[in-house]
Amino acid sequence: MAGKKRYALVGTGGRSSFFYTAIATDYRATSCIVALCDTNQTRMNYANSRLAALGHGTVPTFLAADFDKMIETTKPDEVIVTTIDRTHHTYIVRALELGCNVVTEKPMTIDAPRCLDIFSAVERTGRAVRVTFNYRYAPHNTKVFELLRAGAIGTVTSVHFEWLLNTSHGADYFRRWHRDKRNSGGLLVHKSTHHFDLVNFWLQTRPLSVYAQGDLKFYGRENAEKRGVTRFYSRAHGSEAAKADPFALHLETIPTLKALYLDAEHEDGYHRDQSVFGDGISIEDTMSVLVRYRNGAVMTYSLTAYAPWEGFRVNFNGTGGRLEVEVVENSYVNSGGDPALEGSIERRSILLRPLFEPPREIEIAEASGGAHGGGDRVLLQDLFGEPVSDEYMRAASHIDGAASILTGIAANRSIATGQVVYVDDILKLPG
Repeated sequence: MAGKKRYALVGTGGRSSFFYTAIATDYRATSCIVALCDTNQTRMNYANSRLAALGHGTVPTFLAADFDKMIETTKPDEVIVTTIDRTHHTYIVRALELGCNVVTEKPMTIDAPRCLDIFSAVERTGRAVRVTFNYRYAPHNTKVFELLRAGAIGTVTSVHFEWLLNTSHGADYFRRWHRDKRNSGGLLVHKSTHHFDLVNFWLQTRPLSVYAQGDLKFYGRENAEKRGVTRFYSRAHGSEAAKADPFALHLETIPTLKALYLDAEHEDGYHRDQSVFGDGISIEDTMSVLVRYRNGAVMTYSLTAYAPWEGFRVNFNGTGGRLEVEVVENSYVNSGGDPALEGSIERRSILLRPLFEPPREIEIAEASGGAHGGGDRVLLQDLFGEPVSDEYMRAASHIDGAASILTGIAANRSIATGQVVYVDDILKLPG
């Protein structure tokens, strides 16, 4: 392993395999995993079994309380953070303080105080944080950036952005830890960070003010009762009522989820298969947001988590025309199948409508395979491959990570207060 960049990984749940599988296969010449860290030994053992099967070999494991010891004994260059959202900042800050750079899953964190802790640690240590916004790297999203940068519709004045999560992927947020807003910041932080980052990236600007409304309209026990449901359960495993519920997730039938969660729950009591129509859900499933940006553009945004199809429509109006984008993604459950199919594309189109000219379909480069519209593969090359320049400037820093979540954090505050929220009143970003 001499000469390779050394990575420790903290958080060995569903998303972690995206990183360690890439390092163990496509990037074994440049990178290696030197340690795993988690609150759950069973999950770490599973990750080690996968590393061994991929030819990487097993690595030392450390429980979360021994994070400092892991850094001291295995000496990673970088730490990859894929824990639950509310603990991202804990490991980011400590890794920076112990001399490591950080690669973190989105969202970078879930609120302004945690964000300030990360900013302070970056400034104090001089170390770097990368946020893995894979959607920036999908060919259709890169093409949108390219068209807008070239002035294809003049100056963008407004954006209409609708994102739909279906009753497979969308429902999955209501089965697991994301359903508690204290863990995830709600979908306006956990999921919409992708979408808000795309707009920041596409328009090369940041949010100024936010107004939002959000409700739990479909999931949760009370909504199910209103629709006449009479049979309820807390989790699918071992439940007779769950057998007739199309929303139930049966962990014992999916080998990866069984190994990661059902076989591991004796250690921490975490149930991955909670009922989406149970009690204790504190996140919204129906959200509308109005954002004004620093460059003067405005955005209307909608997120629905119980749609019959998965994907998005985004339309840009400008002084020189209109750009219309539609992307339909294939349905999936996190870690419930082939990882390469997660967020893969069923259909996509970009239509340019210049003023006083006929509309024309824009050709989009073929995705080179991989999940999230081909973005995952390009992101991994950027993270772990030989460094190359990127004319699209897709690598996201901690400042980009903050700019994306601040829209969602402001939206959450607006929902709670009914007021317009100015982002600078939450956290003023540098630059």
